[in-house]
Amino acid sequence: MMAESDHPPIEGWTPPGPSKRLEILRRSKAVAIVGASSNPARASNFVATYLLSSSTNFDVYLVNPRESEILGQPVYPSLRELPSVPDIVDVFRRNDDLPAVAAEAIDVGARTFWVQLGLWSPEAALLASAAGLDVVMDRCLKIEHARFHGGLHLAGFNTGVINSHRG
Repeated sequence: MMAESDHPPIEGWTPPGPSKRLEILRRSKAVAIVGASSNPARASNFVATYLLSSSTNFDVYLVNPRESEILGQPVYPSLRELPSVPDIVDVFRRNDDLPAVAAEAIDVGARTFWVQLGLWSPEAALLASAAGLDVVMDRCLKIEHARFHGGLHLAGFNTGVINSHRG
């Protein structure tokens, strides 16, 4: 996986810096996780678990046409089927799928198109940003939220473990 700075620049789009990412998180109330999985070993399940916990105040919507319930929550077949418009569309799909998800995020009126770690699509970034959406790519929403809210440990979450030595 390449860091954001390792990706070639995309003419017409600049990755948002930390202050802009914090602004996005602060103004957002609802997150739709596209590509949510019921498999606890999948990153989307881990992120959904965190976002649904008391660590955040987000309304979380899970989107996957092959699932009906994940983590006790209803799952919607598409963004168009959600009961309300998400502020952030957080995407866990293949790079090839990102432009179509960006188009759907635009169609439903989302404000931010967020693409998870390891994912990068110049086409999706330009499409979404041209429509006025903020675009974040190759960043984990859970890690960014925890970073700004004091819950980030080097392992990516607050483990509560001080050290590995016996007392």
